[in-house]
Amino acid sequence: MKAAYIQYGDTKSFSSLLLRYLEDDERLHGFYGNRPDHAGFAAQLNQAVSTDRQVLADTLELQHSDPQTSQATKDHIQLLRDPNTYTVTTGHQLNIFTGPLYFIFKIATTIKLARDLKAQFPDKNFVPVYWMASEDHDFEEINHTHIFRNPMRWNTEAIGPTGRLSTADIAETVEAYQNILGLSENSCKLSAMMEEAYLSHATLGEATRSLVSQLFGRYGLVVMDADCADFKKMLISIMKQDILQQNSFRLVGESSAALEERGFKPQVHAREINFFYLADKLRERIVQEEGGRYQVLNTELSFTEDELIRKIEEHPERFSPNVIMRPLYQEKILPNLAYIGGAAEISYWMQLKKVFDFYEQPFPILIPRNSAMIADGNLSEKIYRLNFTYKSIFKPSTVLKKEYVRVHSKHRLNLNDEWREFNSIFEKIKLRAHKIDPTLGPSTDAIQARLKTAMDRLEKKLLKADQKNFKEALDQIDLVKDKLFPGGVLQERVENFGSYYVKYGDDFIRDLICHFQPLEFKFTILY
Repeated sequence: MKAAYIQYGDTKSFSSLLLRYLEDDERLHGFYGNRPDHAGFAAQLNQAVSTDRQVLADTLELQHSDPQTSQATKDHIQLLRDPNTYTVTTGHQLNIFTGPLYFIFKIATTIKLARDLKAQFPDKNFVPVYWMASEDHDFEEINHTHIFRNPMRWNTEAIGPTGRLSTADIAETVEAYQNILGLSENSCKLSAMMEEAYLSHATLGEATRSLVSQLFGRYGLVVMDADCADFKKMLISIMKQDILQQNSFRLVGESSAALEERGFKPQVHAREINFFYLADKLRERIVQEEGGRYQVLNTELSFTEDELIRKIEEHPERFSPNVIMRPLYQEKILPNLAYIGGAAEISYWMQLKKVFDFYEQPFPILIPRNSAMIADGNLSEKIYRLNFTYKSIFKPSTVLKKEYVRVHSKHRLNLNDEWREFNSIFEKIKLRAHKIDPTLGPSTDAIQARLKTAMDRLEKKLLKADQKNFKEALDQIDLVKDKLFPGGVLQERVENFGSYYVKYGDDFIRDLICHFQPLEFKFTILY
């Protein structure tokens, strides 16, 4: 595939905060650390890293004990023992079959950024990491996807952290996905990957690691599961301090208020306690009651302060950070330079800078993931024949149709000239009316306004009537828009990667990594 690039602002599809961040708006200064450029990374590399590299590498080796683990990934895990090695990280929920395209885009961006940083700083090592959100419990967000416009859904009882969900009853859903792929060489290869991942592993976390490793292992991607006692031990002191003192609640509240004062809407809201209590079929909030005890909601579990401290020290794996504290947990474990996320993630990370400062943890450079659209097949040719551009195709269908008809019609469809003549006549009428009675001015204006409304309606009717002469072209506009914006939203937010893998095989991911430019901050069109 080839690539073209347009400005994110031209897509009209991204938040004001993200666009202002990319433009280095001074209103956002103070809500993040170093800028996402060469100078920013140079400065980030000079910050102290406090992670325990031995525990990190040893634990990752255990997590990657599957025989399928690539040599490139094993080598990267070993590199993490070297103080000259750093990570760049993305994270995402455990969507079945990887969910929408942007799941794949996130990881491809992370791999490409690691390569680009190696070119800029050849004396350092950079390891791409995918952080599995295995402790998340929102199953409804991840139990479905769409491939070839067909919805796929895993209907099962889901309680507790999604990474621990049993895959014992997912076979029927996997078979439905496989049946849609077809019988080509690439179809069979992808079908085998899905079978290996979901039918040969006991939990959704293990299955997701397997699938992602099969897709990206050759690039040395490290897949990290933080639902792990050894990793949680690194967070014990912060867990105790934050639960007892409610620091993140106070600090995020201050940042949220400051963002609102600058005209930006906060993405998340902190709770007094930003940790859950975790078990195989349990992930429930911890709240402090009036008497001072700590209650696990919807259970009979409760603790005094001393009991809670002891529980954290003895079983840190039973405490799960929520969206507010997960980023700090991630940065505590990894020698991380940058976090790659979507617009919403960039937004809520900016609410956390004060929390990082309070706990004296370096704040990573925030990198918006590459966002892309795939105009493959004859879509690109259709856009060209319609005399549109990749930039103009982001306009609404109604606007595109009007523009097409106005350009191609043999008739003059606007009534601007006629309206100018009417205006001239009305100026004479108003002058005559004023001489007769100055109070007649408003009546004349009202008649003029009604006439303008009537002419606008007539102009729309002329346009609509002429559109019948261009039905074929206008149908093509609908087809292009439907392919690139299924359901009226960006393709990457709906379509699963499988339909493109069937067509392009491993070249699909290779092309993504080749054409993505993580530090250019432009929307990518692949065609």
